[in-house]
Amino acid sequence: MLTERRKKNREKILLFSLVIFLISLPFMVELIGNAWVRIVTFSLLYVMLALGLNIVIGFAGLLDLGYVAFYAVGAYLFALLSSPHLIENLTFFQHTFPNGFSFSSWTLIFIAAVLAGFFGLLLGFPVLRLRGDYLAIVTLGFGEIIRIFLNNLNTPINLTNGPQGIGGISPLILFGIDFSDGTTFFNLELSSLQLHYYLFLTLSILIIVISNRLEYSRLGRAWVAVREDEIAAKACGINTTRVKLWAFILGASFGGISGSLFASFQGFISPESFILMESIVIVSMVVLGGMGNVYGVIIGAILLYAIPEVLRLTARQLQELLLGTEVIPTEALRMLLFGFSLVAIMLFKPMGLFPKKLNNAQ
Repeated sequence: MLTERRKKNREKILLFSLVIFLISLPFMVELIGNAWVRIVTFSLLYVMLALGLNIVIGFAGLLDLGYVAFYAVGAYLFALLSSPHLIENLTFFQHTFPNGFSFSSWTLIFIAAVLAGFFGLLLGFPVLRLRGDYLAIVTLGFGEIIRIFLNNLNTPINLTNGPQGIGGISPLILFGIDFSDGTTFFNLELSSLQLHYYLFLTLSILIIVISNRLEYSRLGRAWVAVREDEIAAKACGINTTRVKLWAFILGASFGGISGSLFASFQGFISPESFILMESIVIVSMVVLGGMGNVYGVIIGAILLYAIPEVLRLTARQLQELLLGTEVIPTEALRMLLFGFSLVAIMLFKPMGLFPKKLNNAQ
């Protein structure tokens, strides 16, 4: 009894320490520079993306190499409805919305999630009978189709502005706070970057809670059954069609939310932000952390995004300090270490840094 109480007290102390650390993190890294706050903020964005893909790959066992398509759908939906692009280029919108669109930021994020979920449903139907390499190839093609459409839908009707992208995207306005400007909270000055950090942190925690609830729900257990043996799951009465579709829909919705946040944060998007490499990186985050392990995926996302970005800022200076000159260009060094780390993980920890134990999911 005493040991159990000590364990609970230790967990409370650790949780309290983690909360304090996360709240103070943007102020600590701001002492080094705003670029570091941006890295921390974007790490949380990739945490949300990785958790969404973890539903598809980790929980349901469906290899999706086109996940960035849902990210793009959310980003472009937010961009089109919060920028003057459609009204300036299409007569129909000029007459229908002469004063511009008046959607709130929460409404746009919700619509982005719903639309991305609908695209997940569209992808899910044709691939219900596919698994493994065949599923990977089809989803890869889906991701490339979306990117190519975005790149070419500037003629004959200029819907996406093609490779030039969409700019002038309105910033988030939530609870009366314009996220493009700083604000004062209890006499504490918060910059735009810090506001985005706290928003992304809040939404990341919400997605973590949802992921945990899904994992141990009836649907989550059905995903595990399909992942381990689809034939046996079907024999036990599980509707594998519905289970797979829900995995695609929910995973895609998280991608749509992340895309809308990305568009509002950047203020500009183009098809170049949604290339195949982005999908591969997000898949690598899930694999590195441990497929199906929510907290492992979080660590994998932070490591695979933050470390290359930190190297972008420090690799050249470190080489000049240690070797007197830049021996390996920064970009080449980043990709070299990225590839080396993935090979090492596959050799020594093929199930990821924090593999999910099956008996914990049952």
